[in-house]
Amino acid sequence: MAALRSSVLAMRFSSTTRSGAALARSRSSRIMFPNAVRNGTAAGACAQRQYSTGAVEPPEFLSEGELKIFNMLKEGLGPEKLEVQDISGGCGSMYGIDVVSDKFKGLPVIKQHRLVNQVLGEEIKKWHGVQLKTKAP
Repeated sequence: MAALRSSVLAMRFSSTTRSGAALARSRSSRIMFPNAVRNGTAAGACAQRQYSTGAVEPPEFLSEGELKIFNMLKEGLGPEKLEVQDISGGCGSMYGIDVVSDKFKGLPVIKQHRLVNQVLGEEIKKWHGVQLKTKAP
């Protein structure tokens, strides 16, 4: 195990002359595919995120507040990916939201966030804070 760690560290330090994109790909592949690194098969490989092509459905484990927000965003944005999590410890004062929607195409991040705020309307005003991650597919 120690030999593997030292070889991975050596590869990381030796790759500092690579371009930023190549370095990011190689680092992520080392982190995500440790067995492939050991076998030498992950040179530059990078996992691609897969999005569902159908309608997004809420997971069964969502709380009542999370489900309400999920449904508001689903109706207002028609997202390809939607995750809602109460990050306040269960009291509903802060939420983490990750959404991928076609409605974000061509919009800068600040306008994507404003669109989410608009969809949530009065509901968001009751919260202490929100962590938004928005992206166009």
